Amino acid sequence: MGELLAGRNILIMGVRNKWSIAWGIAQAAHREGANLIFTYLGDREKEELKKLTADMGPLHAYPCDVSSDEDIERLFGWIKTEFGVLHGLVHAIAFAKSEDLKDSFLNTSREGFRVAMDISAYSMVAVCRHAAQLMTEGGSIITLTYRGSIKIMPGYNVMGVAKAALEASVRYAAYELGSSNIRVNSLSAGPIKTLSAKGVKNFSDILSIVEERSPLKRNVTLDDLGKTAVYLLSDLSSGVTGEVIFVDSGYNNMGL
Repeated sequence: MGELLAGRNILIMGVRNKWSIAWGIAQAAHREGANLIFTYLGDREKEELKKLTADMGPLHAYPCDVSSDEDIERLFGWIKTEFGVLHGLVHAIAFAKSEDLKDSFLNTSREGFRVAMDISAYSMVAVCRHAAQLMTEGGSIITLTYRGSIKIMPGYNVMGVAKAALEASVRYAAYELGSSNIRVNSLSAGPIKTLSAKGVKNFSDILSIVEERSPLKRNVTLDDLGKTAVYLLSDLSSGVTGEVIFVDSGYNNMGL
């Protein structure tokens, strides 16, 4: 057990199962002594959290639908009552309708575009606003993005646009919260087999290409992502904010 996050209250939003990037981050934060707080969307996610955290001690979890301002307000009201102060936030939530990932990008519906932007980008803004009020001792906020925000990734479609908006939101949030000693960064993961990845067309091809062409000649793991998140959540990254940190075996540097 390490001590990089000892005594710090870290909110993890977005754990769905053992393959979730959020779960990899939660495991790494737990190893470094963090007090973990989770959110879940429904009963299925709550039961999954109970199984995953069985060896971590008491489960601190609260329901939250990030499309609801009322839910978000209730969540942070509960955290204030139970914990008083928050030191870190991991926003690992994104969503786009399946038809908007399988069809042509130009066929994205107005409603599909709105939903993707609301859940994948605006929700980070909303939770940052509330989290910052509890980060009275300073803090660190992380969200998850992907290379499809800056490069064309066939099949990623409207999610790429939403991730671009998310990254811009990170920069503006970092600027506004910096004077409160709150840092905001995004972690850009290489392709990894998660539940969300199943909705991306040609995902297996993307995995093969990264393994073949990246400098490290492999795909990243949940452990890789978890350790980088610990760096961002801890004082090791005390001078880092407003950044996109790539964890993709170096693939983002390749021209071909």
